[in-house]
Amino acid sequence: MTKAIKLLTALPQTQRERLMELAKEVSFAEDSRIFEAGGTADRFWVIRSGAVSLDQRVTPQQRVTVGSLGAGDLLGWSWLFPPYQWDFGAEAFSAVRAYEFDASAVLALCVEDPLLGLSLVRIVAEILAHRLELTRGKLMEHYALRRHV
Repeated sequence: MTKAIKLLTALPQTQRERLMELAKEVSFAEDSRIFEAGGTADRFWVIRSGAVSLDQRVTPQQRVTVGSLGAGDLLGWSWLFPPYQWDFGAEAFSAVRAYEFDASAVLALCVEDPLLGLSLVRIVAEILAHRLELTRGKLMEHYALRRHV
């Protein structure tokens, strides 16, 4: 299994400093919606404190939590891939403080500094691989339990 990667700590210091020049400190109150699946993915966050639930709508009235994120975690990766729409929804499970990054500014920085861009894409890919492995494990547990019921 891959290990959990934290975006800001995985970037080399000089690249992290360049990225952090674009950071804006934001906060979200407990139970506030941060984004909805299908919405325009034009930013991302690195959580400083608090917890965020990722969810998927299964009916118009019901959402299922598919993951949770905490301090140091990347919130949002859909800004990096067309069609630039959120694949999941996100809600503050508790009060959240985060660094917010404007996707267009980060993408422009990546064009200006291709090594930073490559590092960023690799780190996001590692984060996604880790989350995919966690999800696969949960699905296997879920279906194994259902077979024994």
